Amino acid sequence: MLGFDVCTARKVWTASLIALLFFVVYIASTTVLVVVFAVFFSYLIYPMVEFVERVRPRRMPRVASIALVFVVVVAVIAVVGSIFGVQLQDQATHLFAQLPTLLKPDVPSRFPLPHFLEPLRERIIDFVRSQIEIGSDKAVPVARSVGLGVVHAAGNLIHLVLIPILSFLLIKEGPQMRDACLELLTARHRTLWAEIVTDLNVLLSKYVRALLFLSLATLICYGVAFSLLGVPYAFLLAVSAGLLEFVPFAGPLAAVAITLVVAVFSGYPHLLWLVVFIGLYRLFQDYVLNPYLMSEGVEVSPFLVIVGLLAGDQLGGVAGIFLAVPVIATLKIIIGRARVFYATSHAQGDVAHVGWRNTEDPSGPPNLG
Repeated sequence: MLGFDVCTARKVWTASLIALLFFVVYIASTTVLVVVFAVFFSYLIYPMVEFVERVRPRRMPRVASIALVFVVVVAVIAVVGSIFGVQLQDQATHLFAQLPTLLKPDVPSRFPLPHFLEPLRERIIDFVRSQIEIGSDKAVPVARSVGLGVVHAAGNLIHLVLIPILSFLLIKEGPQMRDACLELLTARHRTLWAEIVTDLNVLLSKYVRALLFLSLATLICYGVAFSLLGVPYAFLLAVSAGLLEFVPFAGPLAAVAITLVVAVFSGYPHLLWLVVFIGLYRLFQDYVLNPYLMSEGVEVSPFLVIVGLLAGDQLGGVAGIFLAVPVIATLKIIIGRARVFYATSHAQGDVAHVGWRNTEDPSGPPNLG
């Protein structure tokens, strides 16, 4: 007999709303990405805001202390950019100008190889030469694609201006926005989502600051080591590695590959020492520094990380890879809190039911009510 199940209809309605939410997020991905970066930037700035609020005079309004922090941060970024931006631009311009020379077919014959690989040099040279020829055929389409990407990014510079503005508003109105959203929920679910929001706050703050420290550590260590080892384009490679550190898993691998490719094609003679340094640094960061910084933040299994990175690459490219780990960790928090909440609710309901039953049936077990 056909019938209408209210409980099933409610679940279907909830699932439809969630699917609609994901669809809207996918359609408005650019706007969502700007908001996400604004949230991340807010977590970077907020510790300084807290410090200023602790030492500010009582007559000084909170908005003024937040504005002071943002002015100082923007000024520091401008000064650092003016000091190191020229050197970075010069090295990047020189590298791109030297690309035709570096990609000549006779370059592979100058590759430094270990002694045990010298008998195979000809085969290795033939393989590398063939790869260079294939890469040369694809160089023009890739360059055109990169150029279009640069033009598109230049057209969206307004987003870079919006990120600090949105961050300022988030820090200023964040507590009110949180309380307003929680007031829309029932008292039963308000406690659940308040705990979820608290956990997400800890997660994102630890994750964003850990990424910042990892990026700075990579920038400083790579910059100092590359300069001491005489690696060509040392500052450019160090800055690239520091920026790529924000992309989990894939970013550090890409930084290592770019460094080795530039060093090899530039005829760098101490390639073995460079490989040893990179290997030792990656071991230190992956097994010492990274676990220490992430110990109170993101705890996701490597399997889920790899699957999330692949899915993020398919859905959103570099942005999807960047957001994969925090999204997986967020889902883990929501599912874990919801499971505990509903398990506790069912247990309390069972206890209440048993207590009510025992008041009616004296022959039953002792009353738990």
